[in-house]
Amino acid sequence: MLSTKDLTNELKAREGITHIEIEPYEKISITTGHETKEFTGPAIILINQD
Repeated sequence: MLSTKDLTNELKAREGITHIEIEPYEKISITTGHETKEFTGPAIILINQD
């Protein structure tokens, strides 16, 4: 079984995947359609466009 860290690193290396790294205590918001979510880092956002 892969750890979350190993799985994330594997996905980041694949074609069609974009990632954004959020630093500790950095605040972000993501808006899609009519919904907005707020997060505080550390975090890695993976975008799969494959």
